[in-house]
Amino acid sequence: MDNTATLRAAVVGVGYLGRFHAQKYAAIDGVQLVAVADPGETARQNVARETGCRAEADWRALLGKVDLVSIATPTPYHHEVAKAFLEAGAHVLVEKPITTTVAEAKDLIAVAAANGRLLQVGHLERFNPAVLALDGLLTRPRFLESHRLAPFKARGTDVSVVLDLMIHDIDLVQHLVGQPLVEVSAVGAQVFSDDLDIANARLTFADGCVANVTASRVSMKMERKLRLFQDDAYFSLDLQQKILTCIRKGAPQGSGIALDAQGVPQVSIDERNFEQGDALRLEIEAFLHSIRQGKPAVVSGEDGLRALETATRIAELVRGSPAA
Repeated sequence: MDNTATLRAAVVGVGYLGRFHAQKYAAIDGVQLVAVADPGETARQNVARETGCRAEADWRALLGKVDLVSIATPTPYHHEVAKAFLEAGAHVLVEKPITTTVAEAKDLIAVAAANGRLLQVGHLERFNPAVLALDGLLTRPRFLESHRLAPFKARGTDVSVVLDLMIHDIDLVQHLVGQPLVEVSAVGAQVFSDDLDIANARLTFADGCVANVTASRVSMKMERKLRLFQDDAYFSLDLQQKILTCIRKGAPQGSGIALDAQGVPQVSIDERNFEQGDALRLEIEAFLHSIRQGKPAVVSGEDGLRALETATRIAELVRGSPAA
């Protein structure tokens, strides 16, 4: 495509997250935010007025009239809306999880391929500066541990905590390990909602790496932590505060590791603090770059499917039903 052409964009679903998508498109050069669509009149009118675009009650009015779309509707609508836009020739950035079911995700991937359109999934933590800083440092992780905790909010309870929160870390862990998943065990419970509100999963990979992943939306505090261990280093990531701490063994002296006065092996500690930045803008810019350059999505439909397959397996294990 013409790399200098203005891309026509739309956002479907302008609640909490969709509003931010609209703001980013409105602020990026080379993009025209044509419209936002939402059944809620107040939401769509407010965002349209804020970003200088038009408002539509029905997203179908935009089919065939935009080059790309962000879909930030509740998860149960992802498949229907994304499929319609892909078939109408638009590139699609769909918020996580990609869809409600694995079958729906596979269908979207096939539709995108058949129509030659880009399908990107909004796993935002891939663009977290603390995660990006692991590149070149993390070589072969042996054990990972993640905690994603949040107080209870009604928003997001249309799906379980596994699809709402844990799926962020499922995607990160599988991306960073880069090995096939061979075994999953999980426990969890309902607390306030009609679905799982707290869950823990143990993931074992083909090379022996193990990840312990915990998510809760009934906690007293916010926490987003990821810890990784490999043979020569320990990495601690505060994904909320954007801090990466790297601890390594001290340099060898003579026939062994240097010891301090108490005989304890010395280590080097390197703590890096990053600006909060704008991960959503980076995500959208990566989407636009892939469209203009004809390159694969940074977080592809296949990545979204892989995370959903694991999340679905975890949720079904907790509920005690076999995977479909």
